[in-house]
Amino acid sequence: MRHSVTREDIVNGPLLRIILRFAFPLMITNFLSNLFSAVDTIVVGKYAGSEALAAVGATGSLIFMVSSLFNGLSMGASVVVGQMIGRGNESRAKETVETAFMMAGGSGLFLSASGLLFSKALLRMVSTPSSILDQSALYMRIYLGASVFMLIYNFGAAILRAKGDTIRPLYFMLISGLTNVILNLVFVVAFRMGTAGVAFATLISQAVSAILVTYSLVTTKDITQLDLRNMRFNRHIALEILRIGIPSGIQTMMFSVSNVVMQKSINSFDSADIIAGNTAGSNLENFCYIAMMAFTQACVSFTSQNYGARKFDKLKKIMYTSLVLVVIGALSVAGIIWAFHKPLLSLYTSEPHVIEIGTKRVLYVILPLFLNGILDVFAASLRGMGKSTIPMLTMIVGICGVRLAWLWGYFPTHRSLEVIYMSYSLSWLITSVLEYVLWQYVYRKIVLPHKNIEIDLEPYS
Repeated sequence: MRHSVTREDIVNGPLLRIILRFAFPLMITNFLSNLFSAVDTIVVGKYAGSEALAAVGATGSLIFMVSSLFNGLSMGASVVVGQMIGRGNESRAKETVETAFMMAGGSGLFLSASGLLFSKALLRMVSTPSSILDQSALYMRIYLGASVFMLIYNFGAAILRAKGDTIRPLYFMLISGLTNVILNLVFVVAFRMGTAGVAFATLISQAVSAILVTYSLVTTKDITQLDLRNMRFNRHIALEILRIGIPSGIQTMMFSVSNVVMQKSINSFDSADIIAGNTAGSNLENFCYIAMMAFTQACVSFTSQNYGARKFDKLKKIMYTSLVLVVIGALSVAGIIWAFHKPLLSLYTSEPHVIEIGTKRVLYVILPLFLNGILDVFAASLRGMGKSTIPMLTMIVGICGVRLAWLWGYFPTHRSLEVIYMSYSLSWLITSVLEYVLWQYVYRKIVLPHKNIEIDLEPYS
């Protein structure tokens, strides 16, 4: 099966055309992922009621928070694999794939066990209303029970993207997503299993995607082939994955910690309608991330391979090209969502008050979402160069610091959804400025001075 792009394309090809060719299948994959996730929400909202919709929505920020650290490790694996491919180091690339795959399995089992034990306590921590607590806890336990499958797929897909292959992850998402939709209809509509039915459908579909990505890595005949019978765990490669992946995961986790505080503030209104409206609006918001994520992931893959190939002068062009594409993509999708927000929100619920609440999120969060895309590009470029701690620290200050200060300092005396939502754009703007200043420093003071220095091709022996 042909890859979207090859190493030769990424390192030597015309940049704009190759990024678009890489990102387009990824964009469709992200669209399908969000579409199938939206189907979960639509099915539960339409056939199990607004209380069940709120129960699912109340878990979103928590699930994202507890899984983000381990998903960050997949970013570390992607960067290390990309740099090894850029250097043409076949043996180290294969060892990285094997090491990453073993880390995915172990991390997934740990996260599954943690979800089963601590879901209800975490939901109580964020003041989940008692009327939906039991449903939310059941959904969260089943969902996190599938973590081992989720992480195997995420690591495998990250490895495929690192070498330029965004075609196979698209096929895998299509197959697993259709499985999810069919099982949703069976479990929720036919068997009336409610939130548990949605969670079991997700678990099975994630198992399907994990099997598919594992099979693709085992049967591939290139630099990233996975040999399950002779897997080697390289401690030095694992440490390098952790060095890049842990800050990336902490960055995402801290981002999600602020979202958990946001969810707690929303939950403090003690209204299932407000939670349901916010859930519907945030689901539409996910579609705006489609183009943004495709181009930021392209930025990581292109930067890591060109960094490994010592094409340092190309890194700046990759960053700026990705930046322009992210802004165009985000504004285009946000404009479409705003133009059709009422019929789109009515897909999730027919209750006018819930639709009105969802409209507020569209206005205050989705329209300025391009600012989030800007800071993500700077962070992606830095991670591709192996500098993962810097964007993590910036994110803690700019995202978490600003949002927490806003919610703890301003919100208590100005209690409204609009005040909560305003903290998003404020934190994005401040963090984008900080990320840009730091990107310029790293590029000029750390990367460019080493352009004529030989890179050790065997750093993980």
